[in-house]
Amino acid sequence: MRPEAVAGESGEFNAAEVIIGHVSNTSVEHPIIHLPSLFGVNLSVTKHVLMLWIVAVSVFGLITWCTRRYMRQERPVPTGLMNAVEAVVVYIRDSIVLPNVGKKFLNTWTPLILTFFFFILTSNAIGLVPIFDVLGVVDRFILHTSDDSLLNQVLHGGTTATANYNVTAALAIITFLSIMVAGTKAHGFLQHWKNLAPPGLAWPLYFILVPIEIMGMLVKPFALTMRLAANMTGGHIAILAILSFVFIFESLFESASVGVAVGLFVSVPLAVGISGLEIIVVLVQAYVFTLLTAVFIGMAINVHH
Repeated sequence: MRPEAVAGESGEFNAAEVIIGHVSNTSVEHPIIHLPSLFGVNLSVTKHVLMLWIVAVSVFGLITWCTRRYMRQERPVPTGLMNAVEAVVVYIRDSIVLPNVGKKFLNTWTPLILTFFFFILTSNAIGLVPIFDVLGVVDRFILHTSDDSLLNQVLHGGTTATANYNVTAALAIITFLSIMVAGTKAHGFLQHWKNLAPPGLAWPLYFILVPIEIMGMLVKPFALTMRLAANMTGGHIAILAILSFVFIFESLFESASVGVAVGLFVSVPLAVGISGLEIIVVLVQAYVFTLLTAVFIGMAINVHH
């Protein structure tokens, strides 16, 4: 971000403004491509929309290239990147989907679970790569483009699409609809809804159990939405807050040397440590989302009360 963007009304460094500016979508203030609203929905292309496109193209291109290269071999033996992809595919199929969904619907739901995993993992990982921060430095010291240039519009906002609650809500809605389809496919439409509560109970109990089960059914996608977005946002906020110590102490003591010392001995070591934890979080959150999706779909198929 430019220097004037990090100063508050008093001209001093504003850590909150910088942090929010780095993790937010800034859809209204700085869209990359302005488009008209439709039914009150802003259709402008924002940075998070751009990141979704980049992730989708990257995952599709990489997986397609690996599989086609694999199939063109005379003896289809996975090597290199395809070996890693196959290991992930086999693990998710045999250790996540099969125990929860069952063998009968294994091939039906494995593609969806794999798509979730690779898409979320790539989205999380790209958010850790400071691509746009490097572009900002290049623009600041070399290119010197104007504030309304396309490059400067791209620099606004965060790069982790899965830190956007709209993105994680969309993924959770797909999970929710998949649960409905899985239960209907396995038991039929009416029987799927009858499976909300166990049969044979005294009829007054259903007035209590059915609303609770419906609430639980709605809580599942909400939990998926909040867990993924909050974890991906929290790590970035922590890193930015720690790095802000440099400017806060520099302003507090009115000494650049104090800010540099805090950066060298406090901010940078802590930021590196949290970045290491973020790498683990990237993997864990992709795994947890796919695991819970498989569990919820399996619960709709294999009804147990």
